[in-house]
Amino acid sequence: MKVYQAIASGNSYKVRILLALLKVPHESVMIDLAAGEHKQPAFTALNPRGEIPVIEDDGHLFWDSAACLAYIARKHGGEQWFPSSPAGIAEVMQWLALSASEIQFGLQYGRRGATRGIWTVGGPNECQTLSRIALDAMERRLKDHDWLALDRPTIADVSCFPYVETAAESKVDLAPWPAVRAWLDRCRALPGWPARG
Repeated sequence: MKVYQAIASGNSYKVRILLALLKVPHESVMIDLAAGEHKQPAFTALNPRGEIPVIEDDGHLFWDSAACLAYIARKHGGEQWFPSSPAGIAEVMQWLALSASEIQFGLQYGRRGATRGIWTVGGPNECQTLSRIALDAMERRLKDHDWLALDRPTIADVSCFPYVETAAESKVDLAPWPAVRAWLDRCRALPGWPARG
């Protein structure tokens, strides 16, 4: 398995987390985002969106972090990380959807705006509002549960973790969400959970 990624990317970090937890052998290809390597024809031949991560494995290319997580989980982690029952799939998918909507447009884009001055969609106020929606939804679940989707960690937790962990870089203080903060600590305490890098 070949993984195209960048250390600064939270979406790449999602994939690194799962690969580390499952001890999946792979080759890392680092992409220079600052130089715009991800927008060059050699890379857009792999991912027409010009984004990372990308996984190349057994003749397949997967270029969305959720697709990468699903592929790795089903190939190497089985039921533990991405269940196959209809209810289990739906439980996980609703958190993957939150990761790709309110977390992305709130915390991820807020981080990019606050740290690099690039406001992809909206501005600080919109990012703050969407961040609160995401964190409120997570807090509601995590007040009475250790994990987002099921009674164990799944790719739902892996997918939501990176940009929640860096909330401060988005100018979001996690103090009002104690259950979310405790969940971050539980994630980091899982055997094999890698540091951001």
